[in-house]
Amino acid sequence: QVLSDVFNVPVFTIDTANSACLGSAYRAIHGLVAERNVSLADVVKLAPEPRLAVTPTPGAEELYRPLLKRYAELEQKVIYNPASSC
Repeated sequence: QVLSDVFNVPVFTIDTANSACLGSAYRAIHGLVAERNVSLADVVKLAPEPRLAVTPTPGAEELYRPLLKRYAELEQKVIYNPASSC
């Protein structure tokens, strides 16, 4: 629920163990075949069907939008000046 609220998007899951690893594997396969103009959508055609797990809580966007903006600013500060303290 937290991911859905913070990013204001629905979260889907698939019925498989280690789904994050599976996603990484699909991306790796896509990297191997991308020069042959194979899309990521083509690579994941055989993936299990995702299931809607949660949707954003109404009103959560107003809370998290300023925090995401601040996080992005701090991230840029670290990327462009890693020696500075935040």
